Amino acid sequence: MTRPLIAALALTMLLSACGTIRESRFNPLNWFGGSRSEPATLGPTTAVVDNRALVAQVTALAIERTSTGAIVRAEGLTPTQGWWDAELVPQTSLRPIDGVVVYEFRIASPGRATRVSTPQSRSVTVATTLNQAQLDEIREVVVVGAENQRRVRR
Repeated sequence: MTRPLIAALALTMLLSACGTIRESRFNPLNWFGGSRSEPATLGPTTAVVDNRALVAQVTALAIERTSTGAIVRAEGLTPTQGWWDAELVPQTSLRPIDGVVVYEFRIASPGRATRVSTPQSRSVTVATTLNQAQLDEIREVVVVGAENQRRVRR
């Protein structure tokens, strides 16, 4: 048992000292190699088009403080059941204009006809976060829907 172990250790030490193994693809430590700087090959990126609709009505808006900033929570009412992929999308950027940041309440429509049912079954809640640096510049938050918008001020 000790002979094979000693032979394996000797072979490992012999091969590790050899420069050809160190540079080879058999050595797992150099499979990816070091990084290097190259000219950019990608062109400028284009803006992503959001095909989701605005929620029919924004029914509630609240900002809740956290230890690292705040959570912006909005509730909306869809015309039918089955709407999905809701998100608060900043209209321009998260940099406020005159202390106001505007979000669009975007939501994807169902792929087929669905029931209308009760308002409680059509209610959708969505949230996003703001860090403390963003909060320092914001005086007012506006959430826009198709039929109305809600705003909350400090």
